[in-house]
Amino acid sequence: MTHKLHKVAIVTGGAHGIGLATARLLLEHEYQVSIWDTDQDALDTLSKILSKWMKVCLFIRCDISNENDIQQAIEQTLNQFGRLDVLVNNAGIMDEKPLAQVTLTDWNRVIGTNLTGAFLTAKYAGDELTKNRGCIINMASTRAFQLEPDTFSYSASKGALIALTHALAVSLGPNVRVNSISPGWIDVSGEPEKLRKKDHEQHPAGRVGTPDDVARMALFLANELNDFITGQNFVIDGGMTKKMIYV
Repeated sequence: MTHKLHKVAIVTGGAHGIGLATARLLLEHEYQVSIWDTDQDALDTLSKILSKWMKVCLFIRCDISNENDIQQAIEQTLNQFGRLDVLVNNAGIMDEKPLAQVTLTDWNRVIGTNLTGAFLTAKYAGDELTKNRGCIINMASTRAFQLEPDTFSYSASKGALIALTHALAVSLGPNVRVNSISPGWIDVSGEPEKLRKKDHEQHPAGRVGTPDDVARMALFLANELNDFITGQNFVIDGGMTKKMIYV
């Protein structure tokens, strides 16, 4: 089957987990995809895994906390594919420490990647997305609403990312749609057999989530037919944030 490939997506943090699942699903649905990650070894490995899509894939080492890296990666993407339609701001890092042990450097590193990186990527992709009536999908987290102890910077960054989402939606609309996804417990370990029965059963949906669960929502939001959806956050968590837990 010959595909008429024309739409182009960027997926940051695309060499692992949810980013990889999203990049693969977009490729399967006839997108050309620019995959960004800081892990060069993972990108090299991924280029072999996705070898059948090599003509429509671009693998770029990019640290999205670095403004110059972002500008160069945008330029490389446009030079390769000539356009941009979808930006998936997926890259993110977590730091778990008691409050007294969190340094300003620790805090800035997480905020710089999870929040500032998404802002800068949207900024430098904005003109091209506006021209093509494209969309931005920000990967937030249910930790914006509830959390385990000691994830201060991560939770703060994800809450702010949801606010940034509707700020971008209002500011860039109607030409660019902007939404966010908040995954819950998504198993990215590659070892689902290690999950326990009770891990699955505590979810109203009956199971722990997979990266594909989130990727399918990203694909839905990327679809231009869904052009009345913007400024929204979609929780993909198997119902966990709606469950009251009494000890």
